[in-house]
Parts: sequence; structure tokens; C-alpha cells
Amino acid sequence: MLASALAACGSDEGSDRPILNWYNFPDDSGALQKAADRCSQASGGRYTISYNKLPRAADGQRQQLVRRLAAEDDSLDILGLDVTWAAEFAEARWIREWTGAAKQQAVEGTLRVPLQTSTWKGKLYAVPYNTNTQLLWYRKDLVPTPPRTWAEMLDMAGALARQGKPHFVEIQGAQYEGLTVWFNTLINSAGGSILNASATEPSLGAPAARAAGIMRDLAKSPAADPSLPNQMEDQNRLAMESGVAAFELNYPFVYPSMKANNPALFKNFRWAPYPRVDANRPARPTIGGIDLAVSAYSRHPDLAFEAALCLRNRENQLTAALEGGLPPTLRALYDEPAFMKEYPFSREVLAALESASVRPLTPAYQNVSIAVSHTLSPPSGITPESSVDTIREQIDDALRSEGVIP
Repeated sequence: MLASALAACGSDEGSDRPILNWYNFPDDSGALQKAADRCSQASGGRYTISYNKLPRAADGQRQQLVRRLAAEDDSLDILGLDVTWAAEFAEARWIREWTGAAKQQAVEGTLRVPLQTSTWKGKLYAVPYNTNTQLLWYRKDLVPTPPRTWAEMLDMAGALARQGKPHFVEIQGAQYEGLTVWFNTLINSAGGSILNASATEPSLGAPAARAAGIMRDLAKSPAADPSLPNQMEDQNRLAMESGVAAFELNYPFVYPSMKANNPALFKNFRWAPYPRVDANRPARPTIGGIDLAVSAYSRHPDLAFEAALCLRNRENQLTAALEGGLPPTLRALYDEPAFMKEYPFSREVLAALESASVRPLTPAYQNVSIAVSHTLSPPSGITPESSVDTIREQIDDALRSEGVIP
């Protein structure tokens, strides 16, 4: 009886078909389950993909994966990684390198910047499943022509405030990852970076001081929502929908939400490229998204690579975009009529992705992010030069530390 039970483990009941366990964020749209079902059917009976939902919060997702991989759990096959985890997981030897034909398929037609999030020390460790980037959302009835720079936006917000009109600039100011993303976008837009090219030491410098200064200037201006120090993406969305704001820096999910929740305001809801730091230098908004990796402990690695490629193929990425609101990583889909109709801002999203920045690629990213978000919170308390000095010291300590962050 024990032998029979062990033989059945990891296979469909009554068959020898392997079950590939896919762990990913919890998707309420049904797009991920559809992808799993399609690829299971397309395998011709060689495997079945079981979609397992991780916790909703990114920290909880990472914690569950880290604990199970550290225990060498062989029931994990395909892993949905936040775009900041590949370096850490690769350095810990928890995920397999993509090579040969699988690598060629993974990179073919994939946008360049999302691929950077899957790469560590020149090797590919995951395949981009979806991506995301922020745009500037604004009210056309208040702002006929959107601002091109942060300085223009703050001036416009100040003018609206003097007229007694809605004028807030909604952005993520709480002490969490969103604050790090804001800083990373500004420093890259100013021509700098948080780490040097080899990720061995902090870079920062004058661009970091400019970035911190812009954050401080917004927080101390009439453009600042009083709730700025506690706001995340969803609070930004709700504030914009309530009618108190003129501008919002956020992801495309706000568009269908505004359409559903405030049809009257939706008529004047528009989008534009992320504001620049310098008028002559394009903004470099920070991308998000999920990358698919194959566990080092999978009992079916060859099938897992094949299944991961299927899960992020053209059909499944289009479904994820149309039903789940997740921008694709395949360049060709941005010319797909169905996608362009659902995403009237698809050209702006593509342009943002092609000039986008990534968060620092380092196994110590969690500590780097904490150093940034804790030092810059609340934004009104930023003192640009000294705040950047503090970040530099803490990142330097983080990069010298060893081991995986708990």
C-alpha cells in the first residue's frame, strides 16, 4: 500500500502522467487557470499543470517559496517570481538556468527590459510572463495639456489649488516597495542608478539627490495628498476616483476601475507618458511583473521548461492582458488589434517599457529596498543630501552581508 501511494505521488490518479505544480500570485480573473488548462491539454497527456495560488502579498509569496526551496521541496516545479527575486534565487541555486532551445524560445520576441529582470551574471534564470509600468493619468477637464516634467506638473497642481479646484498628485508614499519604485524611477530618469553596473556597490550621487529632492518638493507642496505617507496604489486609485486629484502616477489597472466606478469622471480620464526629470531626457519608469522559473528540485525539469514556455505563449499572454489586465512581454502583442482595443494606451505602455528601468539586480535586493523605503519615509521628512548618504551607508552594509534574507 505504501509503495502504491508513493508511486501515485506527483501523478494523476490512476495514471503515470506527471503533475507539474505551478506556484504563482492569486489571479481572480481566471486567466492563469485557463493557461494551465490549455497547456495541460496541449501536452497531449504528457503532463498536467496544477495552478497553486501563493499569498496575495508579495512578502508572503516570497516567504513561502523561500522556506520550501530552502527545504529542497521537490513538489515545486514552476515558480512565479516577482521581478526582483531572480538574482537572489539564482545565487541560492534554487532555480535552474535556461539554456539551449528553451532559452532561445524564451528570448525570441520578448521585450528587452523585462528580460533584464530574469538575468543574473549574464545567465537567464527565468522567462518573463507579464510586465507592468506606470503612466501619468490626469483629468482633461482640469488639465487640457498634460505636463512633460515633474516641475511642470507641480506648477500645474499649484495653479489648480489657487483656483480652488482638485489638484492633488496621487503617488505611492507609504513605507513599502512602492516608495522604492518611485525613487528608482526618478533616479534612473535623472541619469543615475541605485547600484553600479556590476551591482557591487551603491552608485547614487547627484541623480539620487535630485530624485530625493523631487519627492520632498511634492510632499511639501499643495500637490501632496494629506494621506501621501500612507498611500499605496489602491489608495491612489480611490482618491482619483473620488474627484479630489488632478494627476495620478499608477498602473493601467486604474483605467477599467475608473470606467466602472465613476463613469462621469471617466469621460475626462486621460493618460500620458510618465513625467520627466529633465525636459531633454525621457523618463525611465520602473517595471513590475512576474517571471517564470523552474525549481532546482523539480522532478520533471524538462517538462517544466516546456510548460513554462507554453504558459507565457502568445495566446496565454493575450488572455492575461485582456482578462487579467497584465501587460504582455511579447513585443508582437502590442500590434494585436484585440489588445489595442482593450488598451487604448498600449502605445504609451510600449514606449514606457522600451525606455524603462529595472530595480537593482542583486541577491540583497530586499535589504536594498528596505534601506530606501525606510530612509525616505515620510517623503516630507527627506533632506536630500543626508538622506542619500544614509541610503548609501545602509546599502553598502546590505551588499556586504551574506546569506538569504529571512
